[in-house]
Amino acid sequence: MVPAAGGEVAWTGFVVAELGEDGRIRRDCQFAEPPLPSFSGTRAVVEEFVHRVGQGDPDRIAELFAEPVDWRLSWPEPEHPVVPWIRPRSTRADVADHFRMLGSACVPEESDVRVDRILVDGTDAVVLGTSAQTVKLTGNRFATGVAVCLTVSGGLITRYHVYEDSLAVAEAFAG
Repeated sequence: MVPAAGGEVAWTGFVVAELGEDGRIRRDCQFAEPPLPSFSGTRAVVEEFVHRVGQGDPDRIAELFAEPVDWRLSWPEPEHPVVPWIRPRSTRADVADHFRMLGSACVPEESDVRVDRILVDGTDAVVLGTSAQTVKLTGNRFATGVAVCLTVSGGLITRYHVYEDSLAVAEAFAG
């Protein structure tokens, strides 16, 4: 807002006004912080995440992550020499890169990913399912149960831990 007499901006935010039948303002509320997205609850964010992963747009998936994100894939070392997406990540750009690598390393037409259940407890959620993929480089197929553990805070994913049979994935890449 700018003072009526002019000058510098004195306040920024947004105003919600309730209008009467005559079109006059009956009540207004002023907020300095924007509202969180409509999917800010844990379940809603996780369901939106699952939806975006299904659409396959890495940049839209990454929009749901906080920076930094607590990132872990179930492999004993920080990186894997054969599986390109197993490496440390912490930024949205890293998240987008992860899903881009995952999408480009496997044959999309042969992908079979299923979500069996989403469990939510406060800000924490677990997505249980299965993933079967064919590796482009080797033609080998892997299938594994998957548990994705997520934490949501402020409408964004702050923790992303994946537990799967990473050895089966690595063997499919190794040939």
